[in-house]
Amino acid sequence: MGKKKKDTGSVSTKKSHVKKTDPMAAPAAVSAQNYPTTDLRAALRADPDLYLGGIHPDDTPGYPGKGKKDAPALTAALGTILSAWQERLYAESKVKESPDRNVLVILQGMDTSGKSGVVRHVFGLVDPQGIKIHAFKQPTKEELEHDFLWRIRRQVPGPGMIGIFDRSQYEDVLVVRVDGLVEPHVWENRFEAINEFELDLARSGTKLIKCFLHITPQEQQARLLDRLSDSTKHWKYSPGDVAARSQWNEYMEAYNDLLVRCSTDVAPWYVIPANNKWYRNWAVASLLLEHLQEMAPQWPEADFDVAEQIAAVSNSLAA
Repeated sequence: MGKKKKDTGSVSTKKSHVKKTDPMAAPAAVSAQNYPTTDLRAALRADPDLYLGGIHPDDTPGYPGKGKKDAPALTAALGTILSAWQERLYAESKVKESPDRNVLVILQGMDTSGKSGVVRHVFGLVDPQGIKIHAFKQPTKEELEHDFLWRIRRQVPGPGMIGIFDRSQYEDVLVVRVDGLVEPHVWENRFEAINEFELDLARSGTKLIKCFLHITPQEQQARLLDRLSDSTKHWKYSPGDVAARSQWNEYMEAYNDLLVRCSTDVAPWYVIPANNKWYRNWAVASLLLEHLQEMAPQWPEADFDVAEQIAAVSNSLAA
């Protein structure tokens, strides 16, 4: 994803018994069969020369609709297709001979960028039994007694699952860097450790989808004020959010660094312009769909005689 518009990354002023209901094999009534082909992976991937300040968070690259009004219909169609692919992935894992494959979506971004919103609106489109969500908070005493990747490894999704990390291993090259919690050489060495860890995941069958939700400091301010003006949202607010705002430039520098240094062929980063929530949700859902389609999980073959079992079921109440 190359350079685009004005700098916004700074706080500065600037009749068969066997029915076929797969919407990918038999088009569904919700226009899933007519869903436009996208290539958001190419449009949103972080390039080696990435400059976050040149990507405007109001942009909507690759969006096939005409603004917010088309988002509900596009998202509904996406949900139908995503659900079918997810079910294939989950079903595939139930066969011993199948590959141990899963998906891991990593969500990173400043406070209010929409990580929880993506979890709710995107992954709410699919079957929850095939989803594993984990939000990483400040490390516990036990976690601090281990390598920084120890707690991450414990939450990697199993075969057939779609895992979602709300924050991730990248906190250990972000917060510790900006707040000076460790010496520079410590977080510097972690970039290579993260890349090796993600390479191991990919080799073991994990498809990584890493999304940075990119917002402006002005948009964050509006969302924080919205939380403070609504008593039902006070639980979402922390006074520490204001302190982090004063370090916006430092965080953007740290994010830019990790997006470049940890965007690899097996685990690329995608920069999601996230000022528009409707675009953010559509983009993450579309990236998930593109990766699932590339994986192309297959329905398992029956390990029994189907005709024989149809007869057995049909005759089971004959007495």
